Amino acid sequence: MENLRRYVSQEAQSYVAPPAKEVAAALQLGDRAPSSAKLPFPTGKPTIVVFLRHCGCPFAEKTFRSLAELSDKHRSIRCIAVSHSSEDTTERWVEEVGGEWEVSVLVDEARDLYAAWGLGLGSYWSVWNPRIIASAVRLSQTDRIANRTTESGSRWQTGGAFAVDALGVVRWAQVAGSADEVPDLRMALVALRVPGAGR
Repeated sequence: MENLRRYVSQEAQSYVAPPAKEVAAALQLGDRAPSSAKLPFPTGKPTIVVFLRHCGCPFAEKTFRSLAELSDKHRSIRCIAVSHSSEDTTERWVEEVGGEWEVSVLVDEARDLYAAWGLGLGSYWSVWNPRIIASAVRLSQTDRIANRTTESGSRWQTGGAFAVDALGVVRWAQVAGSADEVPDLRMALVALRVPGAGR
């Protein structure tokens, strides 16, 4: 019974809107990537940065698995996943979904990196609508990826993905318009001119 109460409490908390943050303007192609102590640019190496929805979200899991697979195939590319769930939750979740492979995982529980990269909170419709529910059902059938317990993080935080070249310039960006939007990371490889990326 205690475990059930904890589960219900955690799930309910994920629906509470987090404090609003000052969110930067959406990044445009050709912009300099935001640089910070936690996520510095440029590094002299092409980079794909993925900002995840909360740990437990099936679409975040699909995105992370795609990034992990890509990181192993294209080791010349630096792959980074940013999570706004807690350190403990993120660590457990990454292990559950298959491990990091060659991905560097950063925890940004305060969502400062999200805000700096132009990622704010989504609307009710972007999180809950019939199409998203249908997408979740389809994902569980095709990829065997289903909802996991949401121990921390917010369902309202928008995800996104970016390709940044060796000089720190944004070459591709995909900001999720809805919870079920999974970035096409092949396009990130194309933007970074990785040989054979379009195949």
